[in-house]
Amino acid sequence: MNLHLAEISTQVAPGSVAALICDGAGWHQRASEIKLPDNIVLLPLPPYAPELNPMENVWEYLRGNKLSAGVWNTYDEILEACADAWNWFVNDVARIRSVGTREWATVNV
Repeated sequence: MNLHLAEISTQVAPGSVAALICDGAGWHQRASEIKLPDNIVLLPLPPYAPELNPMENVWEYLRGNKLSAGVWNTYDEILEACADAWNWFVNDVARIRSVGTREWATVNV
């Protein structure tokens, strides 16, 4: 998590602060272990609020469109199927936008 935060920090415009939305994942909650850069603040989601976390829609979409009709014999086959599904998803910007967009959530710059 610290390496991820450090990398995000390098992409924040000088003089700006990035707000990072975090769900309930364990590595998002270890406050004593997180070294938060000065230009990042963490915004935790409330528990049990998947409608606020667009990644929940991504997992549901992948399960419904790429991962629900297969049977795999080994752990490595499962990993390969998941990686293939993820790569298929992230290589289509329009799909990402359609799955992750919330009509009620807008950012005005």
